[in-house]
Amino acid sequence: MVEASAIVNEIPRHVAVIMDGNGRWAEFNGLSRLQGHQEGVLSALSAIETASQLGVKYLTLYTFSTENWNRPQEEVSGLMDILVTAIQFYTKDMIDKGVRLKFIGNRLELSEKVQHAMADIEQRTAHNDKITVMPAINYGGRQEILKSVKDIATQVVGGSLEIDDISEEIFSDNLYTVGVPDPDLLIRTSGEMRLSNFLLWQLSYAEIYIAEAYWPDFREDSFRKAVQSFKARKRRFGGL
Repeated sequence: MVEASAIVNEIPRHVAVIMDGNGRWAEFNGLSRLQGHQEGVLSALSAIETASQLGVKYLTLYTFSTENWNRPQEEVSGLMDILVTAIQFYTKDMIDKGVRLKFIGNRLELSEKVQHAMADIEQRTAHNDKITVMPAINYGGRQEILKSVKDIATQVVGGSLEIDDISEEIFSDNLYTVGVPDPDLLIRTSGEMRLSNFLLWQLSYAEIYIAEAYWPDFREDSFRKAVQSFKARKRRFGGL
C-alpha cells in the first residue's frame, strides 16, 4: 500500500516503456519493417544511457509481446535475429557502463539460440548495479497474472502457503518482476493510448506519458522531456 506521504517530485525509480512505431516509422521512410526494428535498437540504447545518466534504477522495455507471434514469420525471425545480434554486440558496452540485464517473460517458448544469448548477458552483467534493464520478451500481462495464480495455487495445494496468507505482496513475489519496485512512469510512443497487455498488475499507480513520435525518433531529448513531465506531476495515490 502506497501512502500519500510518499508523494515527491523526483526522478522516477522505475520507468517502463512501450516502444511502439518501428514498423510505421519504416514505412513512412520507405524502409523495410526490419530496418525500423534495427533503428529501434538505437533508441533503446539511447533510453538506457539517458535513464542511467538521470539516476533511474530500473528500466523495463516492452520488446516482444506474446501477441507479436501473430506477425509474419519472416518478421518474427528477423526480430529474433536482431535481438541476438544486439545482445552479442553490446554485451561489453553494458558491462562497461554498469548495466545489469534481466529479461522478463516466458523464455521457454523461445529458440535455444535466443535463450542462450539472454542467459549469457544476464550472467555477465549480474554484478552491475548502476541500472537494471529488463527487456520484456515473449511477455504478456494477462499471462503473467495467470502464471502467478497457478504458482500460488500450487503452493497452497502443496501446503507451503495458507489461503488466508495470500496478499498483494505474495502475489507480486510470484510475478516476473519479483523484487523490483512497480514502475513510477510509463512511456508509450507513436501516440497510441493503450496498455497493450503490458505490466497490468505493476502499472496500477504509474504516471502515463504519451509521445507522438515513433520509437525510432524517441531519443535522449524525448526521454528527458518525459521525465520532466513526471517530475511536474502530483502523485496522490488516492489521497488528497
